[in-house]
Amino acid sequence: MTNQSVVVSDCASGINVVAMTVALANSSLFAPVAAALPKPSFGGGGGYITMSRTNSLKNIEINNGERAKRVHAWVESMRASSPTRKSSLSQSADDYKTWTLQHPSALAMFEEITEASKGKQIVVFLDYDGTLSPIVEDPEKAFMTTEMREAVRDVAKYFPTAIVSGRCRAKVHNFVKLSELFYAGSHGMDIKGPANSDNHKNGNQGILFQPAKEFVPMMNNVYKILLERTKIIPGAKVENNKFCLSVHFRRVDEKLWVDLAEKVKSVLKEYPKLRLTQGRKVLEIRPTIKWDKGKALEFLLESLGYGNSDDVLPVYIGDDRTDEDAFKVLHKRGQGLGILVSKFPKETAASYSLEEPLQVMQFLQRLVEWKRSMAT
Repeated sequence: MTNQSVVVSDCASGINVVAMTVALANSSLFAPVAAALPKPSFGGGGGYITMSRTNSLKNIEINNGERAKRVHAWVESMRASSPTRKSSLSQSADDYKTWTLQHPSALAMFEEITEASKGKQIVVFLDYDGTLSPIVEDPEKAFMTTEMREAVRDVAKYFPTAIVSGRCRAKVHNFVKLSELFYAGSHGMDIKGPANSDNHKNGNQGILFQPAKEFVPMMNNVYKILLERTKIIPGAKVENNKFCLSVHFRRVDEKLWVDLAEKVKSVLKEYPKLRLTQGRKVLEIRPTIKWDKGKALEFLLESLGYGNSDDVLPVYIGDDRTDEDAFKVLHKRGQGLGILVSKFPKETAASYSLEEPLQVMQFLQRLVEWKRSMAT
């Protein structure tokens, strides 16, 4: 029986909105592999140039060597973006201790954080997978706990709160099930706010913003092609997040990672307006527009009336490489706090750290308790 990948439900339905003009730039995570041998050149008068067997073999060796280097780079990149429990346990306690000196626990430094918020409006931004829910083998079963949902609901009562996820907006909303939040799906390319919200300066107004709307038909076409190309890779999953596509390889044997990456790259050769990025055990295809989670954070702050305000303290909590775009924006603004969720040392632009979703919940609960105590 032929092994087939599991098809994940998509979020391909469109919504008519006013589109934003964006600049396009061709880019690709992986450089093309040049495996073809040089063709003989022909001169005038019907003459030709012969190539010796020795030179041919030498060219084959060179091309194979270059391909091997690229293959090695792909695998190393996929490993780096997809740390395993085994690799994290191999990190020494001293390494982690040194790392936490630079990125201390947000729980341990809670008083320092609340001190920095005096006279400012806290705005909370939360990633979903690995932050509000644990990372699981099947992305369709990344459920948050009832306690976590209550913590997020309580936070939203006191602070404008947004979920910023790589998943499509409808799917992450279905996981969270809280209508009072702002949702930024597809890495911020699909943003919608609650119809009624008292927690922002601009009054009660819903927002709907989709800067990559024009790419939806293209993404749907690529989704179908990827399903066909990857179905022979056991364990591969293709997820349609409307404005981005995710190819999950958490269940794929590491020996097949290169094969999977090559198949994905072969599809993108026909779509120069799309680019390939990586997350935790996932390859992601996105439009080549200048938009990411960092841009989404800035857009939401502007929509809330805090675009150029000194009276705001954005707090962004996330665990993935894509969350670094938001951490970098906070660092550049010199305003706000980035909190990385990680159990082991990672290069990051975040200021603080938390180890796992349980600690994220504890941090949110303390934030609510602190706010309530200020009101008494």
